[in-house]
Amino acid sequence: MGHFTVVDYVIFAVLLAASMGIGLYYALSGGRQRTTQEFLMADRSMRCLPVSLSLIASFQSAVAIIGVPAEIYTHGTQYWFIGCAYVLGLLIPAHVFIPVLYRLRLSSAYQYLELRFSKAVRICGTLTFIFQMVIYMGVCVYTPAFALNAVTGFELWGAVLATGLVCTVYTTMGGLKAVIWTDVFQTIVMFAGQLAVIVVGVHQTGGVSEVWRKVWEGNRISALDLNPDPTERHTFWTLAVGGVFLMLSLYGVNQAQVQRYLSARTEKEAVRSCYMVFPSLQLALALSCVMGLVMFARYCGEDPSDKLGTSSRDAMVIYFVMDMLQGLPGLPGLFVACLFSAALSTISSAFNSLATVTMEDLIKPHFPAMSEARATLLSKVLAMSYGLVCLAMAYLTHLMGDSVLQVALKIFGMVGGPILGLFCLGMFFPWANSVGAVTGLGTGLSVSFWIGIGSIISHSSGTKPLPPDCSSSFLSGNTTTVTQLSALSNVTLSFYSLSYMWYSAFNCFTVIVIGLIISFLTGPMKEQDVTPGTIYPLLGTLFGFLPARLKKKLCCVTPLGQTVFVISDN
Repeated sequence: MGHFTVVDYVIFAVLLAASMGIGLYYALSGGRQRTTQEFLMADRSMRCLPVSLSLIASFQSAVAIIGVPAEIYTHGTQYWFIGCAYVLGLLIPAHVFIPVLYRLRLSSAYQYLELRFSKAVRICGTLTFIFQMVIYMGVCVYTPAFALNAVTGFELWGAVLATGLVCTVYTTMGGLKAVIWTDVFQTIVMFAGQLAVIVVGVHQTGGVSEVWRKVWEGNRISALDLNPDPTERHTFWTLAVGGVFLMLSLYGVNQAQVQRYLSARTEKEAVRSCYMVFPSLQLALALSCVMGLVMFARYCGEDPSDKLGTSSRDAMVIYFVMDMLQGLPGLPGLFVACLFSAALSTISSAFNSLATVTMEDLIKPHFPAMSEARATLLSKVLAMSYGLVCLAMAYLTHLMGDSVLQVALKIFGMVGGPILGLFCLGMFFPWANSVGAVTGLGTGLSVSFWIGIGSIISHSSGTKPLPPDCSSSFLSGNTTTVTQLSALSNVTLSFYSLSYMWYSAFNCFTVIVIGLIISFLTGPMKEQDVTPGTIYPLLGTLFGFLPARLKKKLCCVTPLGQTVFVISDN
């Protein structure tokens, strides 16, 4: 069932060839990627449209295309409320993080940490980011390969190697320009693939009204759940409020995204690209959610996991696609191309941003006299090395058993949350010092791994969700687990069952609170010691009503510098 035809293989091969072609084009045109500025920063010459499409592609990975429909199919449309978090999750980076980082003319977001605190804080931030992205890349490469293998019998490690190597080649050859333009191409393929599946799926299920009837009867349309319980997996609060912190850790301080903003021609273009992401992200979320509903309408009452030989909900999505599109030559190939596009765009962003931070934060400071040609060559070698590390991580992902959407968001919450906390501590609290920053980050990471690993261990005994029934009363498998845990009324267990959507917020506040306490104990930073332009005047705005003398004492008068400061590693 569901084996590829020749046409499908051709479409899939064209996608890989086109991505390689874009890499080659930028390797041989323009400045030919001879300088680190061009290779890593695209010469700071990008316009807002390609930057915004690239921002979507690097976040909208194969994890979302497979994970979101599987989530909606199993648990209903509650997850859709995360769209509310996109509003603040993009407005705050556009008006807080981009102005501060862009005006400092940085190459790496972590250079900010040295300007604001010290070299030690910069290195800690860089290493944390490298750790986060290497793990996430493994999930991104493995997801489409696993799903493809489960349904079409396509060789699993063959697919992993093809994805990893194609991506490594065009990222190494074409630099950030190639990454951004392949992202644009891959975003279009991604939307086309999802749209094709939805249109055919609705048609084969019996039309829009039939799909609606089935999902309504199956209680898959979730009402607004205002339950304030933080252990409930998905409620309006966990998604709309917890989701904001997740978005900030992605769109505010993640190097893969910051590098896009910094490659824009002007600060205005960077802010505009952030605004343009919003409608496209809502569209991407809507397509994935509708696909999950169509999938439910098609299979309600039956459990295809026996035919699949795996109970993975993620493989179910691919099974549904192949089932819908078989007999329509070329369309299964288009969807698989759409999946791999999503994976390629995410990991190429990761390779490039990892090469940038390793070069700018770990190598250049120690070898200031390195020639431009050698630095560019080394950047390319780094991009390639990370490509190979990513293939090793894909094997480790293979050994983990959670839903891919949850694994990916857990990684961002566990590691992205503390990094977000570190940047917020520096930007909003002028008296925070570097001892506080390092201690805060260390504590935040320790707490986040304690909760994260504890939740994986305590939930691993949960039973698999029952096959969705058309007229079932709506209760997700996860809710059952939480109910069982609550029955134990063990404080530690309920601490571990904190919804993974709160990880970012919880870890961010841990870093800020510990960082401020340690800063006050070790002697807060004085205003004259703070590098101009590194503080966003949040406190000055909030406490505008206070007398000037008191404001000065609180050290909250530093305005956001209009001047350009350049950090030199020489």
